[in-house]
Amino acid sequence: MAAILQLSPITDVPPERRASAAPRDPVFFQDPYAFYDRLHASNPTFFWDEYGHWCFAGFKEVSALLRDKRFGRDILHVSTREELGMPAPKPHTADFDLTEQYSLLNLEPPAHTRLRTLVNRAFVSRHVEQLRPRIVKLANEMIDGFEHEETVDLIKSYAALIPAIVIAEMIGLPAEMAPQLLAWSNRMVAMYMFGVTLERELDANAAAAEFTDYLRGVVAERRRAPREDLLTHMLTAEQGAEKLSDEEVMSTTILLLNAGHEATVHTTGNGIKAILESGLDPQSLFASEQQTEATVEECLRFYAPLHMFTRYALSDLEVAGIQLRKGDVIGLMLGAANRDPRRFSDANSFDPFRADYANVSFGAGIHFCIGAPLARIELQVAMRELFRRLPKLKLAEPPRYNDVYHFHGLERLMVSWH
Repeated sequence: MAAILQLSPITDVPPERRASAAPRDPVFFQDPYAFYDRLHASNPTFFWDEYGHWCFAGFKEVSALLRDKRFGRDILHVSTREELGMPAPKPHTADFDLTEQYSLLNLEPPAHTRLRTLVNRAFVSRHVEQLRPRIVKLANEMIDGFEHEETVDLIKSYAALIPAIVIAEMIGLPAEMAPQLLAWSNRMVAMYMFGVTLERELDANAAAAEFTDYLRGVVAERRRAPREDLLTHMLTAEQGAEKLSDEEVMSTTILLLNAGHEATVHTTGNGIKAILESGLDPQSLFASEQQTEATVEECLRFYAPLHMFTRYALSDLEVAGIQLRKGDVIGLMLGAANRDPRRFSDANSFDPFRADYANVSFGAGIHFCIGAPLARIELQVAMRELFRRLPKLKLAEPPRYNDVYHFHGLERLMVSWH
């Protein structure tokens, strides 16, 4: 996810529409829901002082704006840097920026349409459903590897590995590369932190360069010897007379690898935490296929893995009584929308049996998460198999969240089961 920045300061905001919360304050990022509760009770459409742009916390508003074509993830397809007063690219993040240049997440039509059409086939539900047996086998192999221990960090030893291996194998990369892919990804996503430092930028750029160099070699090898994998599909698929360039293939591969595990890791960890803290009988939450699906959807709603998705206004416009200029940024607060009391009864309660379940955790509109069908299967399998194998699972220490507000994920999840 690109770090979109407000290009020019907005100053004409009445005090009653402003809200303040420091994204790097541990009190805030450990529990942003207290802030969201205040917003829902007063101004769910508000100007966030620390970010310097307008934000939307209501479920109805977020859902509608995700689909609103007056906003986009890119702005330079309708304007120039000079017109917007946008700073020049930073030379020291050139390798990182190259990986984002053709990212599906940051493109708008027609470039987005072309690229998504060429990639989408691999992620449709009927295709990824065929991966379920492999994911079940993988989950049990992971549990086999640690069940003899007294305690384990489920993030490192379970939640992070399953989606990383699955997406690597889909693309056509060896499973044993998963730890290295995770390391590159973790270094790169540090770029999205609020107030990112020069040191973090340099490290993320170095990771992007290493990742790209590795993929360049794999792409060259696939051109010489095609296989039945997603990488070969991307290199050979055509839409009309068009094919993807090597740069587009590498950028898409990095996005799929990074996004293909990031949200799933966080939701797996957050969901297990929610179940263990709820006092509910885990066996009842996975008693049937239908109930397993409902439990996962409630985990996605209750603890969204991504809490803010930013977009540019593509022209001067008005929304919710707010005048926006071309190039202004808005923040769509997915985590807050999922806890909107106007949409959900008892919104702050974890209830996998609720009748009013829904969520915006995978987004909506043209940027709806392409990997959502796969992520849902991974989550269903990972949680169900874990609680089936380790029915006495319990927290071994209080979980703490990472200092990355956008990505609401745990530092670690220490558990025991004896």
